[in-house]
Amino acid sequence: MSMQIGIMLRGQYPNGADMAAGSDELIAQARFADRLGYASITKGSHYSTDGYQALQQLPLLARLSGEVTRARLNAGIVLLPLHKPLDIAEQLATIDILSHGRLIFGVGIGYRDVEFHAFGTERRYRGRRTDENLVAIRRLWTEDRVTMKGSHFSLEDAVCNPKPLQRPHPPIWVGANADVALRRAVALGTCWYINPHNTISTLVRQVDLYRRMLDDAGKPFPEELPMRREAFVARTRAEAVRLAGPFVARKYASYHATGQSDELPDSETLAGDFDDLVGDRFLIGTPDEVAAAMLDINRRLGVNHLILSMEWAGMEPSVARDCMQLMAEEVIPVVRSD
Repeated sequence: MSMQIGIMLRGQYPNGADMAAGSDELIAQARFADRLGYASITKGSHYSTDGYQALQQLPLLARLSGEVTRARLNAGIVLLPLHKPLDIAEQLATIDILSHGRLIFGVGIGYRDVEFHAFGTERRYRGRRTDENLVAIRRLWTEDRVTMKGSHFSLEDAVCNPKPLQRPHPPIWVGANADVALRRAVALGTCWYINPHNTISTLVRQVDLYRRMLDDAGKPFPEELPMRREAFVARTRAEAVRLAGPFVARKYASYHATGQSDELPDSETLAGDFDDLVGDRFLIGTPDEVAAAMLDINRRLGVNHLILSMEWAGMEPSVARDCMQLMAEEVIPVVRSD
């Protein structure tokens, strides 16, 4: 599979921003990305976002299914332990149908207590609930009737009708930060969805561990190995850092403050300023520099689907669009032809 490049639409806006105007701009940005040839469009999910306003994932993806004609639509990620499996199975099956079979199902376990408490659960149950939900959703998508008792649901001759268009089901990308979480990606996922936070040196070790786990389970290395990364291109590296650096630094300070660092391997942290974090964690620079970094990721990790976050809350839409266009015109052709 040749290298694919997708985009992440955060759909996050400062408090007080005009959300109707923001949603119109986000939909226009998705159409723009589709015309530029991006392979996928990703929308993440969080609840109770106190520091900013955020459009919710599934309604936006349903809207985009009628606006975007070529790019795949990635629900990346669904915070699965917060939900019931029948609801998610039917919601995602509907989006797969509306998009004519272009849905990707991204799975994450979450880390913010405010979300767990709001949905009537606790962080300590997230692993078990995620595993149970994944098993149930796969069965609902592939079996006529499902009877299954979970810790937080009971399916009794339950049906998911209609089924997704993709057979046997949409790709299931399982997010994992820590080593132990890779087992879930091996056991229950189509592939591991590599996080944007760990450094490349840590990921080299984790990909090797992932390969060994797949071998032990008698499973082949996946044809598609996706990873999300913060990215920005401009004519000079200094300009790219000037335009993107403050937004990336603010976002990662928020990640650290809300506990994301605690989810990473022991050698990793999101504490520090932009200069401390940038290293090989972000793809920020000139088109040549970013293309070279992407090709290095492909060679060292086997990643062949990179999902790029190129806009952040408060960034002018025109700045993000200029970056998207430069990336499409001068980076994507290089990495796809290598």
